[in-house]
Amino acid sequence: MPRCRIQKSLFALVLLSTFLSGCGVSNPFCDSARPEPSLTSLAPNPATLAQIQQGLLLTATGGNFYSSSLFIWNGVALPTTVVSASQIQATITTAQISAPGTAQVVIHTPANLAGDLGCNSGGDSPALTFTVTD
Repeated sequence: MPRCRIQKSLFALVLLSTFLSGCGVSNPFCDSARPEPSLTSLAPNPATLAQIQQGLLLTATGGNFYSSSLFIWNGVALPTTVVSASQIQATITTAQISAPGTAQVVIHTPANLAGDLGCNSGGDSPALTFTVTD
């Protein structure tokens, strides 16, 4: 096959994959890219202040969690345990919330692009509200 034809075929493949990735089709060049995490629930929620005073293990359920994903509490990363691709945990104490109220919880996944062309990677889940009662 002539060299010019190979270059045109490669260009067409790159152009097509870039176009299709905008249509929700996977870009074949995004092997190491990580999808944005999702967050669907927190358990328990709500919790009492007495539970927080004892150290409450809060479990976030969602999707696209990786070993490097972080539990973000009101904008601050907490020590995090990733249980699976759909569950992540952090212990909430009075250092995070010392009175009844609410907090915003987000799961953050760092990007892992490794040179992938035209790929989004990682990011923040939508926030969920965690409530502490008396």
